[in-house]
Amino acid sequence: MDTTYSRFDLSDFQEKVNKLRDKIATVIVGQERAIDLILTAILADGHVLVEGVPGVAKTLLTRLISKLIDADFKRIQFTPDLMPSDVLGTNVFNIKTQEFEFHKGPIFSQIVLVDEINRAPAKTQAALFEVMEERQSTVDGVTRPMSPLYTVLATQNPVEQEGTYRLPEAQLDRFMMKVNMGYPSYEEEVRILERHQSNSALVKLDDIEPILSVEQLLHLRSYLDKVVIDKSLLNYIAQISQQTRLSQAIQLGASPRASIYILKGAKAYALLQGRDFVTPDDIKTIVPPVLEHRLIITADAEMQGFTIEKLAQALLDKIEVPK
Repeated sequence: MDTTYSRFDLSDFQEKVNKLRDKIATVIVGQERAIDLILTAILADGHVLVEGVPGVAKTLLTRLISKLIDADFKRIQFTPDLMPSDVLGTNVFNIKTQEFEFHKGPIFSQIVLVDEINRAPAKTQAALFEVMEERQSTVDGVTRPMSPLYTVLATQNPVEQEGTYRLPEAQLDRFMMKVNMGYPSYEEEVRILERHQSNSALVKLDDIEPILSVEQLLHLRSYLDKVVIDKSLLNYIAQISQQTRLSQAIQLGASPRASIYILKGAKAYALLQGRDFVTPDDIKTIVPPVLEHRLIITADAEMQGFTIEKLAQALLDKIEVPK
């Protein structure tokens, strides 16, 4: 990272991010883009949806990142029979005190890993998404706030697979980003096999020590307010969102919330690159993961072989980049 042009000291920030990346690399081979995007979303105080076929280390990566932050952590395995009370908690009658006591569910944690989020029924998904949006939970008329750090890292299998439930658009909108994890390259797969053929080369999650405390992470988030973005780049973000609403190939365009997430994501991504200012390339990097799960393409566009990723790139190519 180059901090030559920084208007404030990023040395502490840079040191922490480098340690995070180095430690992740000891466990995960490749997936640099997915790692950077997840770190960007956490830094920008956003929830992340990670999608990929089984076996590409979605759960391992999200568990690892959670392990590197010394925060309260819970993992929820979503299944078809999971009930909202299994996520939120429930009131239990205490015979000794003759009063009801609230037993908190796993959602009351600072970092929550939701595994296979699209395998649970709609009512359970809805219970989770309400907490994600409001950052509070109401059970039996009592509202309980979540931690300032509260972050959901969710994994899902492609919806074409058996036993999955497609998440509604309004609920998908709660996630700042959708990060796709693909297959490793040939060279990366060889490195994975080399590590596994020699157990001594494998790093176990239980042996991982946290690098960031909750206070340090919240402090790093405060850097976002200092990142400079030119007015022309704000116009650029607005133009991108406007184009998604005007395109004949897109049935549902980006909401103002998407524009805000692009702004926050671009700032966080700039910081991860060691800069205190946003460039057009930062915005171009953030736009696809922010828009992919929000846009709905028309049937005609889909029949012509278009995907959300291709359309997002086409829109970016169409809009003039600020100088």
